[in-house]
Amino acid sequence: MKISDFRKAGHTPSLIAAFLYFDVSFMAWVLLGPLGPFVAETYKLSATQKGFLVALPLLAGSFFRPILGVLGDVLGPRRAGILGLTITLLPLLLGWRFASTLHSFYLIGFLLGIAGASFAVALPLAGTWYPPEYQGLAMGIAGAGNSGTLLATLFAPRLAQHYGWPQAFGLAMAPVMLVLVLYSLMAKDSPKRPPRPAWRDYAAVFRQADTAWFCLFYCFTFGGFVGLASFLTLFFHDQYGLSKVRAGDFTTLVVVAGSCLRPVGGWIADRMGGYRLLLGLLAGVGCCLGAISSLPTLAIVVPLLFVCMGMLGMGNGAVFQLVPQRFSRHVGVVTGLVGAAGGLGGFLLPSILGTIKDRVGDYGTGLLAFSIAFFVASTLLLLRGSTWVRNWDEAFVARSGVFCFRSFARNLVAADEN
Repeated sequence: MKISDFRKAGHTPSLIAAFLYFDVSFMAWVLLGPLGPFVAETYKLSATQKGFLVALPLLAGSFFRPILGVLGDVLGPRRAGILGLTITLLPLLLGWRFASTLHSFYLIGFLLGIAGASFAVALPLAGTWYPPEYQGLAMGIAGAGNSGTLLATLFAPRLAQHYGWPQAFGLAMAPVMLVLVLYSLMAKDSPKRPPRPAWRDYAAVFRQADTAWFCLFYCFTFGGFVGLASFLTLFFHDQYGLSKVRAGDFTTLVVVAGSCLRPVGGWIADRMGGYRLLLGLLAGVGCCLGAISSLPTLAIVVPLLFVCMGMLGMGNGAVFQLVPQRFSRHVGVVTGLVGAAGGLGGFLLPSILGTIKDRVGDYGTGLLAFSIAFFVASTLLLLRGSTWVRNWDEAFVARSGVFCFRSFARNLVAADEN
């Protein structure tokens, strides 16, 4: 793949606009995570309450993503993105000027879900400009906007420490307004954008079994990434006794792997197939979480989390190499649904970890449970490959790297006998 060919194949300003929109929206979406220790100290929250507080925006993102995905199909990604960025300013304003009770933070967390819904607009804006052979890279670049997490984890604790956590919300409005202006100038709807689907088309997508399977796998990859990104500041602060700013720095260090490697995952998926890549990554994350569940020293847990987040980031790119291959005519609504599942997975991870922490006193048991869940997901994907080989056409199978488990097992046995 030549970069010059990639640039000619699509619309670079729209790709950059999609990245910026997703980046600043992601920053706002996970903002309660790095600010969590400050809010928890103010309101004396339990581990369960902390987990729910940082997880609520992720659940709300699941609620708003299909809605924004439909708006993207109706209004076009450009206008839907402008609307999403404008509304994102509201919860930041509330956090800056009006937050005074825990319940007001629950409202702010719910409204921050609108920022999480950006996924359903940013990816179709980028993806509809590029042909199938470049989908993995294009979606990976746009999806690398999850690097907005770095802005939140690196700067929010410092701003809160220096100015107070309400001012951190107010200062977060500045990059959102800047990107709103840039997005309005740079984003352009693709002339190759599929026609607006009828409601029966949405119903048809819901009836497709593959929709549910992609939702499940993205629940693990993206849900794992965003859930850990939102929760790790609390994890480092509570489990290892780090200061709030130091905990944010360690979170930034490990999150950078997932943010930077997402486009790499898309690029590798284009070359070897998203199926094969995703299969290995799910099992790899299971191994990492299993090792982390023993709660080793920081010198060990930080590299393990770095590798784990990197694999989750690449897994996101792998899933979205597969989605456009399978649902080329309904990218907007399917990415909205799949993205919503990712937010749901992100909600479950901090919520469950916080609840288990209150019951057993540490996070190890919860991390072990999620390690087992990732191994189960990789097994399900391996078995699902046989069905996809039968039902997908040969071009999709070849580009996605899908193989039949039974044939693969027979080949292994034959090679061993020889």
